[in-house]
Amino acid sequence: MAHQEVQNGGVEKAAVADVAIPFTALMPQLLVEAPKASDAVQFYKAAFGAEELGRIMHPKRKAEQDHPLILSAQLKLGGSTILVSDIADGSATPAKTEGAGIVLCLETENVDAAIIKSVSAGAVVVGEIEEGDGAGCGGRGGKVKDPYGIIWLICSPAKKCSELDA
Repeated sequence: MAHQEVQNGGVEKAAVADVAIPFTALMPQLLVEAPKASDAVQFYKAAFGAEELGRIMHPKRKAEQDHPLILSAQLKLGGSTILVSDIADGSATPAKTEGAGIVLCLETENVDAAIIKSVSAGAVVVGEIEEGDGAGCGGRGGKVKDPYGIIWLICSPAKKCSELDA
């Protein structure tokens, strides 16, 4: 019951309302249709130069299948960390919905080359490369959709707010 009260905002909520919670990281988790997470990891390495930091296999499904499922593969990408996971049958994760309201942004000085490299690895260009305000970052940018339904905005470094006001 105590767990449910915390979950639903019960009595314990008041005890922690004024406590600062120091988060140490924010890691987006990309969920892909099983058993394609391993392929997705290889795609992110080839397309974006991601570095695999570690991998945890699904403990119950590892030995049972020809294609063991990835519970979580941790990738370093542009100074950030993302997690890539298979959506396992019967898991608590939501069903895959393409374009579920997330766009991941990668900054680079060489937008054109980054888009060409991602397309050669299997991504599809979405729209045109844009300049200025239409680029979403105030510089130059374009979007690609990876083979797993994730949209990536590849753009030049964002302008600082003080530069935009000038």
